Amino acid sequence: MKSALFRTIIENFDSDLWSFHICIPDDVVQPFLQAGEKRVVCELNGTESFQCALMPKGDGQYFINVNKERRKKLGLQLGTKVSAIIWKDDSKYGLPMPEELGELLKIDEEGNQLFHALTPGKQRNLIHIAGSPKRSETRLNKALVIVDYLKSTGGKLDFKELNEAFKESRR
Repeated sequence: MKSALFRTIIENFDSDLWSFHICIPDDVVQPFLQAGEKRVVCELNGTESFQCALMPKGDGQYFINVNKERRKKLGLQLGTKVSAIIWKDDSKYGLPMPEELGELLKIDEEGNQLFHALTPGKQRNLIHIAGSPKRSETRLNKALVIVDYLKSTGGKLDFKELNEAFKESRR
């Protein structure tokens, strides 16, 4: 499957769960769904691309979330018309693996096994958490807490507990 180009607008759900997004025309999304592909790479207005998911709206339509940082960077507001291109995401995790977490998983066999036993969605969540800080030292600390937490729980992941582990690590 190749890429698909379409025009759409920035919309808002006005809900607690989802907010700003773009809707994907049915003729664009169907080939991806028929191929079993929900993870895609999206490019808005010919700028940098980002990895994302085709999310169901519940009415048969699909959308892609557009976060605040990206909207601000691209000057996108509610009702802004955008040109979008999507293509299949062939990456291993659906997000770039932070170097610090990747290296830690290479040297910690138990942590690596526990991380890879998680669902792909939970792996992406942890990759996002570890990769979000700007400073390498902070990314490394996040990676260490994540791997230590997984080892202490036998691979069971509770995000509230993990947040507590992050707080404890700062003390």
